[in-house]
Amino acid sequence: MEPCPCGSGRPLNECCQPILDRERVAVTAEELMRSRYTAFVAGDVDWIMDSHHPDTVGEIDREEVADWSKKSDWLGLTIRQAIDGGADDDEGIVDFRARYRLNGQEVNHVERARFLRANGDWRFHNVAPDEEVEPVELTPVTPASTVGRNDPCPCGSGKKHKKCHGAAA
Repeated sequence: MEPCPCGSGRPLNECCQPILDRERVAVTAEELMRSRYTAFVAGDVDWIMDSHHPDTVGEIDREEVADWSKKSDWLGLTIRQAIDGGADDDEGIVDFRARYRLNGQEVNHVERARFLRANGDWRFHNVAPDEEVEPVELTPVTPASTVGRNDPCPCGSGKKHKKCHGAAA
């Protein structure tokens, strides 16, 4: 089974794919964030646009999104913090890091995304100002050249190295 690009550790067909296929809705803001990342990886611009809140979707250039999605080599998603955004909430913030390579340059995109409900479903609204989110303490990742089998994988997936990129070594 193909692992989901969102880094959940679940198979794609049990994680984000049913959301992208509109077979079910995201139950939490974090789940919608993960599906949006997976859509960027898959080049599913329709879902990226459809999962945007109606109040702010007009601010997004579809062609620019498609170009960014297509030209980037997506390397991993790390959810750093989720505030609210649960099944019973109407608003949530997801602090995340998306790693990608564009034009040979590796980029660490860090964002605090605000999600609101629209017609009962979670939608990405905008980037939340820094003061709305408490700082997250991050653990430094061991350089790949010195990572042990039981250390966290340097890719940021949260898995042990031996169960992630170390499995191929």
